[in-house]
Amino acid sequence: MIYKYIHIGELIKQRNEEMEIPINRMCAFLNCSEMEIREMYKSASMDTQLLLRWSKLLEYDFFRVYTQHLILYAVPAKTGYNKPSAIKSGLPEFRKNIYTREVIDFIMELIDTHQKTRQQVMEEYRIPKTTLYKWYAKYKQRD
Repeated sequence: MIYKYIHIGELIKQRNEEMEIPINRMCAFLNCSEMEIREMYKSASMDTQLLLRWSKLLEYDFFRVYTQHLILYAVPAKTGYNKPSAIKSGLPEFRKNIYTREVIDFIMELIDTHQKTRQQVMEEYRIPKTTLYKWYAKYKQRD
């Protein structure tokens, strides 16, 4: 996969061919016609809400394609220019992990209140066993 030039419609079409989802199911899920879906396949870009629905339907995070593009092709910031500490933002800050503290707290609360077992959490949310145990070691000591 070359991330420099992204044609999201082609990627969606490719994933759909792999998943073999019937066109009538796609039309019902996306609330559109077969012709509109074919037009989406030709589209190099699309609205984020629509892309989110495609991601859910095809069980693939298409947003990560754009994230990979930024990692590979975004120009690194100059030293001292736009320091993150100097710029205050109301937007969430992302680090290398994909789990926010809120998500971690939610999952740990499910286990602590016996709503789900650790095994259920690992299976349903696809969280690796080592990650789950590291969260307990790291965050339970602070609480």
